Amino acid sequence: MTGSMVFDPLLPWPVLWLLAALAAVFVVFAVWRKLAGWWLRGLAAAALLAAVANPSIQSEDRAPLSDIVILVVDRSASQRIADRPDQVEAAIERVEEEVAALPDTELRVVELDDDEGDGGTRLMSALAAAVAEEPRDRLSGAILLTDGQLHDIERAPDLPAPLHALLTGREGDWDRRLMVENAPAFAILGEPVTLTLRVEDQGAVPPSIGTMAALEISVDGGEVQTFRVPVGEALELPVVLPHGGMNVIQFTLPEAEGELTDRNNSAVVQINGVRDRLRVLLVSGEPHPGERTWRNLLKSDSSVDLVHFTILRPPEKQDGVPVDELSLIAFPTRELFLDKIHEFDLIIFDRYKRRGILPSIYLDNVRQYVMDGGALLIAAGPDFASADSIYRSPLAEILPAAPTGRVIEEGFLPDVTDIGDRHPVTAELERMSEAPGEEAPWGRWMRLIDLVAESGHALMSGVDERPLLVLDRVGEGRVALLGSDHAWLWNRGFEGGGPQMELLRRLSHWLMKEPELEEDALSVTAEGQTMTVVRRTLEDRVGSVQLTAPDGETVTLELEETSPGHFTTTWTAPEIGLYRLVEGEETAVIALGPAAPREFEETIATEDRLAPAVEATRGGIRRIEEGIPDLRQVREGRPASGRGWFGITPREAYLTQDVTISPLLPAWAWLLLATALVVGAWLREGRR
Repeated sequence: MTGSMVFDPLLPWPVLWLLAALAAVFVVFAVWRKLAGWWLRGLAAAALLAAVANPSIQSEDRAPLSDIVILVVDRSASQRIADRPDQVEAAIERVEEEVAALPDTELRVVELDDDEGDGGTRLMSALAAAVAEEPRDRLSGAILLTDGQLHDIERAPDLPAPLHALLTGREGDWDRRLMVENAPAFAILGEPVTLTLRVEDQGAVPPSIGTMAALEISVDGGEVQTFRVPVGEALELPVVLPHGGMNVIQFTLPEAEGELTDRNNSAVVQINGVRDRLRVLLVSGEPHPGERTWRNLLKSDSSVDLVHFTILRPPEKQDGVPVDELSLIAFPTRELFLDKIHEFDLIIFDRYKRRGILPSIYLDNVRQYVMDGGALLIAAGPDFASADSIYRSPLAEILPAAPTGRVIEEGFLPDVTDIGDRHPVTAELERMSEAPGEEAPWGRWMRLIDLVAESGHALMSGVDERPLLVLDRVGEGRVALLGSDHAWLWNRGFEGGGPQMELLRRLSHWLMKEPELEEDALSVTAEGQTMTVVRRTLEDRVGSVQLTAPDGETVTLELEETSPGHFTTTWTAPEIGLYRLVEGEETAVIALGPAAPREFEETIATEDRLAPAVEATRGGIRRIEEGIPDLRQVREGRPASGRGWFGITPREAYLTQDVTISPLLPAWAWLLLATALVVGAWLREGRR
């Protein structure tokens, strides 16, 4: 129970102060007149003024409130390495015991997990949120249990009590990390691009570690190459991308003896390989309606440089036209097929037959071009079944089908084979028909070159299921054979037409090794923490995918067939970092967030970032390995830390349960007192 004086004046305070001034003037006048009862007159005026001020005694019934200590526990990823989890648990237990031993003190424990993005450790944000939930008048101290690696020091709240920090980790800790300082998002195929890397050691590095590190490099999960690189120096690495599309380059440092963690020993750079220009050589053996189809397809892509030759006047043609009246361009056979053949990304022979224009040595050079990684497409016409067929040349060694010598001149519906339903070139092609739901998904073709498939895969068939489109891989390159020259009928809309442009586009891009058209591949994409795994294959079934998480844990993912040759699954990753996937001989790598998250950029426990905020409240910082300090109460404004102890400030907060207000004197008592004083003054002055 406590009491205090309060006033509730009957007149406004300005009026009351005016009356007090008048009373003071009268008292001064009485003193000047030397009246003996001047002091009694003054007391009477004071009594009347006090009565008007209406003084009261306010009594409060107070219930004391306990003090609150906030403990913020950092459980981010960097706190889960080495023996830090054990240190954290021991520290929590000791702080709970110390707070329980203090009178009228409660402990609030707030745990901080990893940031959902890559914002790092938001320690001060967690502290600010915890402080906001508690009355400031009861907050007697806050303790941070962390490694000191936080990323929001600017969010430190204004505390009315001391802030302390308990640091995990060891004085002898050291760590090695790999940083990618510069990496472009795009690069042109065939041109080198420079990546800048740095290997850096932190903490108490043992002398035996040395100044060189082994750096392992692999592209798309392929063969690993190892290089010795200096530590602490920027390393410029020139890279030439091996293929178009996304190239995943993985850098790894083997775990060194005694380092804290290998989570920051890997980095993944994803570079999208783009072709500066696609160079295509199209050789048409003679003018025909389908010639424009190929030309329009290739010219519609602004990134394609097309070199097109049509043989209008073969050597056997003798019509007596003077040479000076011919406007034909000489066919630069040597330049195209010998000197510059490897500059082309794709060579197309459209209804070409042997006429002596290209000697066998040039065609053998085309064969070698394919073996070395080139692409060849043959669109066969009737001449492919004749004695002058291009098949009767060195190209026969790489062609996937042989002509029987028969040309079938009848209408037929091109059909996608069972394996064609699984191949990206022809998969779901029937759904692109302009007349869905009808018996014939597209228009007929009127000519088929009878072929016998010898290798590769027949994706489309014609009359009596004879091969129409056959694809094969030869050496490092690829070959496609289209057994008809009537694809242009779809382009003209004959009997409803068909997806001719899409078919030829996919075919040419598969030949040029576009990754999204690979028929046997494992790929993975991510949206946030959810990754989608896709396995494309020509087989009827696939095995499970073995996924290795950043912490080394292995997870088995079962795939489900969503369409022919297309197996998928989705999986939500528990944390950001580098994930490796393997299914059979196929591998894939993906980084959710950076390969080395912000949490692992710096792993050595330090007080440097916390020191300004702690010193501002006169708190202290101690390492857990040196012993957990005791807690004691200190007065506000005094130092709150010392050797082996942390201080908290008692707040003496209370809750007012009841308030009682009683007048100091009743009104009649004030009037009686004033009257007595006035009468006393009159009697004293009259007696004199």
